[in-house]
Amino acid sequence: MPLEVALKKKYYEEVRPELIKRFGYENIWAVPRLVKVVVNQGLGEAKEDARILEKAAKELSLLTGQKPAVTRAKKSISNFKLRKGMPIGLKVTLRGDRMWIFLEKLLSVALPRIRDFRGVSPNGFDGRGNYNLGLREQLVFPEITYELADAPRGMDIAIVTTAQTDEEARALLELLGFPFRK
Repeated sequence: MPLEVALKKKYYEEVRPELIKRFGYENIWAVPRLVKVVVNQGLGEAKEDARILEKAAKELSLLTGQKPAVTRAKKSISNFKLRKGMPIGLKVTLRGDRMWIFLEKLLSVALPRIRDFRGVSPNGFDGRGNYNLGLREQLVFPEITYELADAPRGMDIAIVTTAQTDEEARALLELLGFPFRK
């Protein structure tokens, strides 16, 4: 029995027909859809203390429901006391139902909990129909409590779509419920 995700249901029942009407797609596969969501956390301070990486990995797996992959330095940079191969971050690639669940949680719970929130930046599009969003701290998610978090850590969220243009991607995300700043 597949998991019923409200945002996924909304995409198929409301968003896709609206996009077809708005942009006049002939083929159903030409309609923009979400491919994956990549959550990335840079942890430069992890090079001194390995426990930071473990703690951040535990938090990220709580948020996403998936174990994060450790990203390593590609080359040595002496000014940052960084050697090639040192662990410097975490990333999780979400697809399928986990992606929909994470986005639903982001839109309905995490973003409204941000102080003085006026909407997400409309400038996060990359020109190819993908959207990037940065959060300053992981504490906006209800799974992370103040007792569990030792320090506020930011994260980057990349939303990859099949949209050909930023206009199509913006329409897709707006119809899904992304609160863009006016």
